[in-house]
Amino acid sequence: MFIISNFLDALTLLINWGLTIYMWIIIFRVIVSWVNADPYNPIVQFLYQVTEPVLYPIRTRLPYIGGIDISPLIVIFIIWFLQVFLVRTLRDIAASLGGSPF
Repeated sequence: MFIISNFLDALTLLINWGLTIYMWIIIFRVIVSWVNADPYNPIVQFLYQVTEPVLYPIRTRLPYIGGIDISPLIVIFIIWFLQVFLVRTLRDIAASLGGSPF
């Protein structure tokens, strides 16, 4: 069972890192939108291409509050929830299988 436990530990680490990196990408996109960066810049295009598939469905369902797009904030809360719930649950399952949580 230690193999499954180690696999879950590794999977938990990858999910946690992936969610953290995606959260920072969203934060960078918000900052870029504040400074009105060049839309033809490759970094700006990358930020929009990576985040728009997640932000657009939320943006279409939420109204603008005072002209402010709160969809990045909602996505950050969802990421935080996934880190708290999903990652901790996988860690607990790995620990119950006989591995040591990191």
